[in-house]
Parts: sequence; C-alpha cells; structure tokens
Amino acid sequence: MKLTYCFTAAFAASCLLALSANAQESSYPTRPVNFVVPFSAGGPTDAMARILAQKLGERLGQQVVVDNRGGAGGSIAAELVARSKADGYTLLFGTTGTMAINPSLYAKLRYDPIKDFAPISLMATTMNVLVVNPKLPVKTLSDLVKLAKAKPDELTYGSAGNGSSNHLSGELFRTSADIQINHIPYKGSAPALVDLLAGRISMMFDTIAQQTQNISAGKVTALAVTGPKRSPLLPDVPTAQQAGLDDFDVTIWYGVLAPHGTPDAIVNRLHREIAAIMATEDMKARMQRDGAAAQSTTPAEFTDLIKTDTAKWTPVVKNSGASLN
Repeated sequence: MKLTYCFTAAFAASCLLALSANAQESSYPTRPVNFVVPFSAGGPTDAMARILAQKLGERLGQQVVVDNRGGAGGSIAAELVARSKADGYTLLFGTTGTMAINPSLYAKLRYDPIKDFAPISLMATTMNVLVVNPKLPVKTLSDLVKLAKAKPDELTYGSAGNGSSNHLSGELFRTSADIQINHIPYKGSAPALVDLLAGRISMMFDTIAQQTQNISAGKVTALAVTGPKRSPLLPDVPTAQQAGLDDFDVTIWYGVLAPHGTPDAIVNRLHREIAAIMATEDMKARMQRDGAAAQSTTPAEFTDLIKTDTAKWTPVVKNSGASLN
C-alpha cells in the first residue's frame, strides 16, 4: 500500500512538472525580449542580428529589441547577458569570437562561455577569403606559400586587430603552411584594405561579402576561401584545403544564447522558432547574399561546437602571442 502511494505521488509530481513546463512555454514571452549584440550598429554582425530579431519577434508575438553593446571584442555584451536573469528575456547574439576565441585572448575574461550560458541555436556561418595585392607575383595559394618560403619575413598580412578572426586566420595559415609572414594589426578591416590596395601590405583575410566587388574589379586577387566548401559568391575560388592546406578551416559562426539556468521549455521554444526561421527560402537567400549560410543546431550541438572551437583556437591564440586585458 505504501509502495503504491509513493508511486502515485511520484507520478503526480512528474505530471505537475510537465504541466508547468508546458504552461511556461505557451505563455512565453509576455513582454519584449532584449537581444544583446556584441558590436556596434551598422556592421555586418549587427545587420545579421537585426534580421533575425525581426523574424523572431514576428513568430513570438513580442518585439525583440536589438541592444548594441560593443567593446572588448564582444566581452562587454557577453558578460552583461551572463549576469542577467535566466528568464528568456535577455539573449545574446554570440559569435566565434565572443564564445570560442575570447577565453584564450583576454587575460581577465569575466564570463565562462560554457558555464554561464545556455546555447540555443546557430543562426549562420560564414568564412573569410584570402586576397593579395595583384602586383604580388602569385596566382595560387601554392604560389604564395612558395614565395613566402623563398622570402621569409618579407611578406605581410593585415588584420582588423590582434585577436580578430582575420588575424587568427593569418596565424593559422602561417603555422599550417610553415611559413614566416608578419602580422600588421589595424584598427578595423577598412584601413587594412586601404593599405592592401596601395600595396603597402601583401595580403589579408577578409569577409567574402566585403571583397566580392574588389575581386570582380581586379583590385585584389582571391587565392582561397577558408571554409570547408566553396562559396556560392566565389565559385571559382578553391578552399584552402583544395589548394593544398589539409585540415585548414576557419568557419565563423553566429548564434543565440541565453543565461545559464534558463528553463528548458523556453530554450526549446526559442530553438524551434530560430530553426524554422533559418529554414525559410527567404532567410537562406538573404544569408547567401551576405556571403553566409543559414544554419540551425540543437542546443546540445551548439554546446559541442563551442567546446570544439575553443579547443581549436586556444593554441592558435597562444602561438600568435596575442593577449588583451
């Protein structure tokens, strides 16, 4: 009799938990959601976040408000979300940089990408393209590697600054190809591109969307893209792997995360909505125009990706010598 009572009580408790989760999911959200973007308004990351915020707001029936909190490579925004109430009303538009690179780049990072967040889903992935000044006597990636080996420490590559994705793309290229090229950091990609076009630096890794016109106009020569597959925007440009650098892969991703402890019901609701948005032909076409690919993952898959990429980028950052406070 006592055993039957315990079983009945346990069953009732599990039913109450399930009903509570269902009620929580069906009622969420009841007010606007704050969507924290780790970079300033007007840039490519901000543009990507805003289109997702708009579509997500339409599906949730509540406004999703973009809150730009730039600075410290996205760390300011990530810390803000990590310290926010875990109720689904403050979300982070996370990037490879904020979640997988910053832990080894910043000496005093005040958030833990794994312990402090509940990953929800990827939104998109993109890649860089390696471009060189047309006057450089190379036509292929193999030519560039041969030139760098023949002239160690003479070739230079520019970046948007220490620890940026184009800096670390260059660092991974340097170690993968076993060559000596010098890094020239700038305050953003734009001034680096100015010097590349003028021939003051030899090469740079940059986003495909920002280089397609320069490539078409012959202002720069594209040698390889950094992802595992060719870009639809540059179908004639091989991947670095196809050009001879085995296992070279710099895939940049964007996704949505909530503070750790956010109820599973809310995480799962947001995951389903984001997955549905990114599966539409409209979003696939929009991402492709921006040189990206629409994506979605389960929360568990997103968590695994963060762990894998953190392990990948930690030695690259350390080998580069880049360190920020």
